Amino acid sequence: MRVTKFTHSCLRVEGAGVLVVDPGEFSESSALDGADAVLITHEHFDHLDVKAVVSAVSRRADLRIFAHEAVLPLLAEVAEATTAVTAGSEFEAAGYRVRAYGGQHAIIHPYVPVFANLGFLIADEGSNLYHPGDSFALPDQPVETLFVPLNAPWTTIAESLEFVRTVRPARAFALHDGLLNQRGAGVYDKHLETFSDTRYQHAAPGTVLD
Repeated sequence: MRVTKFTHSCLRVEGAGVLVVDPGEFSESSALDGADAVLITHEHFDHLDVKAVVSAVSRRADLRIFAHEAVLPLLAEVAEATTAVTAGSEFEAAGYRVRAYGGQHAIIHPYVPVFANLGFLIADEGSNLYHPGDSFALPDQPVETLFVPLNAPWTTIAESLEFVRTVRPARAFALHDGLLNQRGAGVYDKHLETFSDTRYQHAAPGTVLD
């Protein structure tokens, strides 16, 4: 698989087909160009740019969108392109084998509503990657490439570090980093580079990972 890291929490996976995960309003709309399928972890605007996704479907009628049923009302305009999935679901998207995990967004605060969230393990020919969305839901099988949320209202660097150490991937890359400036990212990166017990890299937007 060839993976391109777009701004914040968006990934474009190319190989068996073109699969895009979480094309949000912080990320570049070009991530959707030529996409065969889209995975949406949850409904927040930094993970789902509704206008961009609707536009992508208008350009390609056979584009498929997979998301939790709580997300689908936002995509009512392209309902024919959507498929509801739940935690534990296994399905094929753009030629990849996908399994959904979790079901709930990480807690921000007891006063803040809890949203649905799915992490996605994407596999193809012996390799896989895991995108957890806004959660630290743990997959139940080995992970080769982990994308770890770096900064958010719902997490700390301690939780990010523990997530990597628990999953024990072959390598890890930063995700959900659109709210950080360069100095802050450097501080977080240092902790993960030093203590995560795996190969860790903070990939800039546009970085292609093979």
